[in-house]
Amino acid sequence: MTPDPMTRLSRSLLFVPASKPAMIQKAAASAADLVCIDLEDAVAPDEKAASRPNVVRALKELNFGRRTRVVRINGLDTPFAYRDLVEVVEAAGDRIDVIMLPKAGSARDVAFVDTMLSQIEAHVGLQRRIGIEAQIETAHGFLHCSEIASASPRLEGLVFGAGDYAASMRMPSAAIGEFDANDEIYPGHRWHAVMHAVVATARANGLRAIDGPYAGYKDSAGLEKSARIARVMGFDGKQCIHPSQIPIVNRMFSPSTEEVAHAKSVVEAYNEAAKSGRGAVGKDGKMIDYANIRMARALLRKYDVQSSK
Repeated sequence: MTPDPMTRLSRSLLFVPASKPAMIQKAAASAADLVCIDLEDAVAPDEKAASRPNVVRALKELNFGRRTRVVRINGLDTPFAYRDLVEVVEAAGDRIDVIMLPKAGSARDVAFVDTMLSQIEAHVGLQRRIGIEAQIETAHGFLHCSEIASASPRLEGLVFGAGDYAASMRMPSAAIGEFDANDEIYPGHRWHAVMHAVVATARANGLRAIDGPYAGYKDSAGLEKSARIARVMGFDGKQCIHPSQIPIVNRMFSPSTEEVAHAKSVVEAYNEAAKSGRGAVGKDGKMIDYANIRMARALLRKYDVQSSK
């Protein structure tokens, strides 16, 4: 069985190049909730084949602790993807939690990875089913987000990729995930539509939703702003491209002490009102009804998952 996606800590997803064993070792000991060993964008084409054994060795030899172990394969439009799956999963599938599929453009893409994983699992006798995360980072992915999200029971999450999405949409962008002059020209949030679609589709299908990276790893204020926007839009976490980003991202996607206390007080106030047959109650000058309770309980569930790890 694939674990319930919402029981995994998913605040920070750290990417590390498969071609850099020393960096993988540091990532395995980091404070990230998920560590993604990347065979795609972080690895040059002529290094991809040689990087697969690095992934296998890392998964077999390193202690990742509680961190979710993710492997990003190459896109299905390349000659590398199927060998990524065969060579890595056959050798270390029992150590992989999730396969990340980049540039998912249709349900068929997810179904292909699902079928490949099923074949490999049966061949090597794996008892635990490997999950899938689909990256929504193209125009096709945006338009087919709903079909992608329901394409496989293996699917655990949707991951937004701003860089490739900008390229696919021909949107000028100076840096991945950062704020530039183009954001000032457009009278709104340029990424709102696709980000909202990712979150809404994830919620409708019981999946986690992870926001894209922020390229300026020395720009703490910009990262915090980007993470704050993602969190208020409903994302569970954010990708990190450098270990220095992890503390900020973990903090931004963790319920604060004040938020937890407020949520508990809202639930308590509503429960007291319910005892007397009232469906709504006033608290601190604001009306509380069952919509407030659903929001409060969702926050407390997230806090409970974080506290249990």
